[in-house]
This record gives sequence, C-alpha cells and structure tokens, in this order.
Amino acid sequence: MRLLERLDSTLPLAARPYGLLSDRARRLDRDVYDTRLLLQKTTCMTGADAARVFYDPGLFVRADAAPRRLILTLFGEGGVQSLDGERHRARKEMFMSLMTPDARDRLGDIASRIWRERIRDWEGRRQVVLYDEVSELLCQAVCAWTGVPVSDRRLPAITGLLTALIEAPAAVGARYLRGRAARRIADRWAAALIRRARENPHTRLTEEPGTRTVVDVVASCRDADGRLLPPDVAGVELLNVLRPTVAVARFVVFAALALHGNPQWRHRLATEDDPEPLEAFVQEVRRFYPFFPMVAARAARDFEWRGHHFPKGRRVLLDLHGTDHDPRLWERPEQFRPERFLGREPDAYSMIPQGGGDHYHGHRCAGEWITKDLMKVSVTALTRWMSYSVPAQDLRVHPWRAPALPESHFIVTQVAATRVEAATAR
Repeated sequence: MRLLERLDSTLPLAARPYGLLSDRARRLDRDVYDTRLLLQKTTCMTGADAARVFYDPGLFVRADAAPRRLILTLFGEGGVQSLDGERHRARKEMFMSLMTPDARDRLGDIASRIWRERIRDWEGRRQVVLYDEVSELLCQAVCAWTGVPVSDRRLPAITGLLTALIEAPAAVGARYLRGRAARRIADRWAAALIRRARENPHTRLTEEPGTRTVVDVVASCRDADGRLLPPDVAGVELLNVLRPTVAVARFVVFAALALHGNPQWRHRLATEDDPEPLEAFVQEVRRFYPFFPMVAARAARDFEWRGHHFPKGRRVLLDLHGTDHDPRLWERPEQFRPERFLGREPDAYSMIPQGGGDHYHGHRCAGEWITKDLMKVSVTALTRWMSYSVPAQDLRVHPWRAPALPESHFIVTQVAATRVEAATAR
C-alpha cells in the first residue's frame, strides 16, 4: 500500500480518508508534502500552522479547487464554497446575516419542540434508528426555520434528497449515482422556491409578523455586481443552508455513541445545570469523531512555505481530521476527553472540523454556531428528555467510509419521555 501511495494516493486515500494524510506527514516528519491524486500532482498539508496558511486568501483560492464530483453532489454549481474575492464576500455576508443570536434561538426553539414531539412518537416503538429519525427531525426544523414549505407527507422524501447529497461525494456505485440524481432534483426544487419567493414578495412571513424568512433573504441576495443571483444559483445557496443542517444528524449520532461509551458524562450532563460541561462535551464530539476529512484549495500564486514550493494553480488538501487529532495540539488526541475543553476556547486553526479561519470573511463554515446549538439541544434531549436502551448492534465506524457513521446508524429501544427538563438547551 505504501508503494502505491508513493505512486498515486487515489486508492489509498479512498480506502482510508481519515488519518492517511497525517500519518504520512508524521512518517516524513513534515507538515507539507506532494503526492498524486488521479495522476495529478497534489500538495497535502496538516496541522494548525498549515491551516493558518491555507486560509490566507492571498495564498489560496477556491475556484476550480473542489473535485468535480463534489460540485455535482455536495456543493452544487456556483455555490459559495467555490468563490473568492468580492463575490465570496458578498455571498458570505448573506449567510452570516442569518446567524444572529435571535435567529439561532428561533431554530433552537423549533428543534426543541420537534424533539419533544418525536420522543412521544417513539414511545411504544420496537426500535428507533437514531440517524434516520434525527435526519428527518432536523430537516423538519430547518425547513420551518427557513420558511420552506414541506408537508408531513413530503418530509421523508426531502430528507432523503438532502442526505443523498451528503453521502455521495466520496462514494462509488449506487450511492454516488443516487447523489447525482438527488442533486438534479434538489436543484430544480430549490430554484422553484426562489422563483416563487420573488413572485410573491408580500406573502412570506414567519410566525413573527414582519420578519423575513431565510428564503426571502436568499432570494434577495445580490452578487458583487449588484445583480440578483440567478434562481438556480440562489437555489444552490438555499440548499447550502438546508443540507448542512441535516448533516448535523451525524454529529448527534456520534454524541449518542459518546454518551453510550462514557456513562459518567451522561450522568453529569443529566444532572448538572452548568452550561460549561455541555459545551465541552459538544466540542469534544466535534473534535474526536470523523466528519468531513479534508478540504481543497489552489495556490493563488507561486510561493514557498517551510521550504516547500507551491506553484500557482497547484491543488492543495488540508487535513481537517488529522489536525483535530494532532498530538502537538491535543494531549492524548485518540482518547475522548471532554474535560480538555473545560475553561479552554480552541483557536481558529487548531479545532477545524468545519474549516478554519474567520467565519465572516474566510471559508470557515457559516453554520458552525448552528451546528453547536443543535448538538446542545440534541444532547439535552438524549440526557434529560428521554430514557432509552441501547441493544447489541454493530457500532463500528469504518475508516473507509466518508462521511462516517456507526454501521448500525445507532439503534435505541424502550424509548420513554422523562419529566426532567433542562434549565437551558444552549
């Protein structure tokens, strides 16, 4: 395998997307090295210092950086992930306008209400597959929050579309083809929502009179030249709100897995009202468990870093998972230890499960705060609003599957609502 890796890393990386880049960096004793992917020279980087360089807009750009299969499934054509300069600034400003404390609180309140409703629905069921249920729960919540009309009958289908987009980028065969088909259907659906919003500007109000919905905001977004985004591009950006929110279900399942394996933390979160342990637990779930393994950019110009030459246009991969497990940054990184975050706020380049750098001006995920909010609501639900049993099942997380999940999708039984309410869910 190491000989194949030296010749071309495509197959080794597909077989082990989490850990391969950082392991080779450690063998070479350097944070940057060249390899080949699909026979094209590619530079790989890992560590906090590498992340700081990678998120310098004067050194790296995102245009034409993501592999085409990501555009055709996960990202969509013309989305914010592939923009630079003023076009990226204008688009990112729109996304960050959605992340106000009041807006995040509204989403958290919606998610809390739906969690309680779902828990009551789960009572009496023989078993509940947590990943499937939480994906649908979060889809329902984000559609309500954004103003996207989805009936109970259509909710499973919309959830299925969004999860297919998430599953597809690193997949082969049927899973990838499902993602391609889902992208075409989702793009048409989202573009139709944008057109409808533009045609009926006075009929789309949230439950709070006079408040614009997220669909309104996206539909009225203008590019750097002052023109409204084409409906298909605005639809892609609407999906860039919906899809990542549904993807939080993976973190929720990993949180359930962590609670199962760390009963002392389950007890602590169920009995303490101090918000700091909940914050620490959520952060450690995000750091420890595999999410998306890496991100791509291209060198904006010729430059050197640590004696390594970056020619203009070279594709570069930043190792997200490896940086989150870097022993230079994290003591005993392969152990799940939420206490590492008690009294510690990680910097923007050491803790990068959803990218690094600045939220407002860089390419760090705009929805990172929403991710943490929804995880806190979900962990509160799992520890305070319900009781359940975890039967014997296959909880292995395979290193070759990206994005990762426990094999069983985490099954629970004997679900019952409890009367213990959290003092706060965020």
